Amino acid sequence: MITILGAGAMGSALATPLRERGHEVRLWGTWLDDHLLNAVEAGKPHPRTNVPVPAGTRLFRSHELEASLTGSDICILAVASVGVEGVTRLAAPWLSTIGTLVVTSKGFITDESGTVQLLPESISTIFTSLGLDVPKIVAVGGPCKANEVAAGRPTATVYGSADIEEARRVGRAIQTENYRVEAITDYIGLEIAAPLKNVFAIALGFADGLAEITPEPWHNLRSAIFAQALREMSDITTDFGGDAATVYGLAGSGDLEVTGLSGRNKVYGARIGAGESASTALQAMIDAEQTVEGVPAVALAVALAAQRFSDASSRLPLLHAIQNVVDGQDSPLQELMAAALPRMIV
Repeated sequence: MITILGAGAMGSALATPLRERGHEVRLWGTWLDDHLLNAVEAGKPHPRTNVPVPAGTRLFRSHELEASLTGSDICILAVASVGVEGVTRLAAPWLSTIGTLVVTSKGFITDESGTVQLLPESISTIFTSLGLDVPKIVAVGGPCKANEVAAGRPTATVYGSADIEEARRVGRAIQTENYRVEAITDYIGLEIAAPLKNVFAIALGFADGLAEITPEPWHNLRSAIFAQALREMSDITTDFGGDAATVYGLAGSGDLEVTGLSGRNKVYGARIGAGESASTALQAMIDAEQTVEGVPAVALAVALAAQRFSDASSRLPLLHAIQNVVDGQDSPLQELMAAALPRMIV
C-alpha cells in the first residue's frame, strides 16, 4: 500500500506505474487540490496532465490525512516545494512509523536561522524537532515530465539515498517496463540538480522566447547557457561533497534538457525573452495556476551560494544573472550573454 501526498501533476502521474505494478494507491490532495480531485472524481482527465488517473486509485481530501496514511508501507511526498514543510509537519506522526519517505518535491528550504538547506536535511530536522524518528528518505529526480509518466511513456528517473538498498527497494516497487529507475547514493548531487535545473531552464526558455520574435533561432546562445548551467551545478555539487557525474547524468543534464524543452520554468523564461516583463510573465503563469518553482528557487540558490563561496557572483555568473532577470533587470539579454559566453580575449 502506497500513499502519495499531493494530487498535482507528478503525484497523480506516479499512480500510473504504481497501479500497473498492482499496488493499492492512495492519492491525498492538499487544501489547494480540491478542484483537481473534483475533476478526477467526475471521470475527467487530471487537469494538470490531461491523462485520467488510473482506475482503482483511492482519493483522499485534505481532512483525511490520517486515513490516507494509516497502514501504508511507503509514502511519496509530491507537493510543491513551498508546501513541503507544512505537509511534512502535518504528516510526521504517521510518516515516522511508515519509515520510508520518497520525495519528488524539488527546492531549497530556509531554516529558522536563515540558513538554506537541501530538502532531505530540512525534512530530517522537522522530525527531530518533533521528537520523532526520522524515516529513510529517498530523493527522486531526473528527466520525467509528469504528463508522460501519467501516459505510461518511456521514462528514466533517478532515486537517490544515503541508504542505497532503500533506494533500490523503492525503485523495485515502482519500476515498470516503461518507468525505469536508476538508484544512486549521491542524493546530494540529485537534490542540488533538481531545483537548480528549474532555475537554469528559465534562461533556456529566454533564448526560445527570443526565437519567437526574430527570424532566426538562438540555438548558439541556448547551448552556451546549457553548458554554463552544468558547470555551475557541478561546482555547487562538488563543494557539498556530491559527485559531478550526477550533474552530467540523468539527474542534471537529462533533467535540464527536458525542463528546458517544456515546462513552466521554460515557458516563463520564454515569455520574458519574447518581450514581457518578469513581473507580467509571472503573474500570467500564476493566473493560469502554473507554479514557476525556479523563481523562488533562484533567490534561495543565490543565498546558498553565498553561504558556500566568498566569490559566489563571479564563480556562478549564470545563477546571478538569472536572479537579475527574475528581479526585472532592464537588459536581460546582456545579463545572460555576459554570464554564458566566454570572455573577450585580451
